[in-house]
Formats: sequence, structure tokens, C-alpha cells
Amino acid sequence: MTEQDQGAETAEAVELRPALEAVLMVADQPLDALTLATAVGHPPAVVDEALAALAAEYDAQGRGFELRNVAGGWRYYTREEYAGVVEGFVLEGQQARLTQAALETLAVVAYQQPVSRARVSAVRGVNVDGVMRTLLNRGLVEEAGQDGEHGATLYRTTSYFLERIGIVSLDELPDLAPHLPDLEEMESEMSSAAQLAPATDPGEARTDEA
Repeated sequence: MTEQDQGAETAEAVELRPALEAVLMVADQPLDALTLATAVGHPPAVVDEALAALAAEYDAQGRGFELRNVAGGWRYYTREEYAGVVEGFVLEGQQARLTQAALETLAVVAYQQPVSRARVSAVRGVNVDGVMRTLLNRGLVEEAGQDGEHGATLYRTTSYFLERIGIVSLDELPDLAPHLPDLEEMESEMSSAAQLAPATDPGEARTDEA
């Protein structure tokens, strides 16, 4: 190999390896060499060599992650020796307490489901977009189709929600009637108010912190 060829190979590696890292960083499943080659615009054989070189480089540097070729596909994995650290971080995140706003919003969804964000906001009297995102990310609520009349996305609680509060079905939720004796009257008043109230500027709406 000539000195010029070696220089070209080095330049190609400098360009190729970061591109592979960028694609692999967002992959949610192992990617084979052909898929990666198509993504970065290099021949599969060259991509294979670059992947092997990256894996060896991470091993030599003692990184907290590694690049593995599993079942014909490449993907990043945390190193086994750091499994305890990762497990502690994940469990701590799962056990983090929900805010009062999130708990109240979750209760509205549980008792009113399937329900739109606008309906939840009306019941709580605040904008719940941020809190709903938190509940979605936690896996406690999920989308449940659309409102046939207005086309709004509807939400419901998940099986994970049932698991977390220790019940088998929503039928086991406690009855709200003893705590809200005038629920039907309140619902009627809220519906009338919603029809009569002028449109609110989203920028002026009070918003809960997630």
C-alpha cells in the first residue's frame, strides 16, 4: 500500500467512524453492516472493518460501554462490570415520587377515562400538558384513540398503573361518590361554563409543574 493510499484510508476512517457512532447512538435495535453501510454511504466491507476497529478502540480505552455484534447486528451496550451502577440509576428513577399535580392528574384520567387533555385541564382548572407528558413517559397513561366528535386524542391508564397501585382492574378503584356528593351537579356546571367561557390565550393559561 502506498503512502497516498494510507492517507486516503485514514481520512476515510476519520469520516466514517463518527458517522457510524451517530447512527448507532439512536438505534433501538441491532443494525447489520448492510443497513449501516446504506446509512453512511460506504461499502459494507469497509463498514465492517470500521465497526471492528471502533469495538477494539472502546475496549482499549476501558469505556463504560462497548460495541457488540450480536445476532448479526451491531449495537451499543453498557459493560457488564457497570451493571450495578446502571441498575441503581434505573431503579431510583422508577421509585421517584410523582408530584401532587401528577397524582391529581392521574386520578382524573383514572376516573374519567378515556379522556382528552382538554377535559383533564377543565376538571383540574390548569393546563396539564407537561404533567401528561410525565405520566406518558412513566408508562402510567397511554393514548386510547380519538374523540369522534372533536378529534382530540383520548387517554387512559395502563396495566402498569394497575400494577403500581396493586389492583387487578379499574372496577377495584374506590367509589368517589362519598367524597364528591355533588359530582353530577359539578359536571353540569363545568359543561355550562365551558360553553359560555371565551377562548383562553394558551400563553395566559396557568400551568402545572410536572
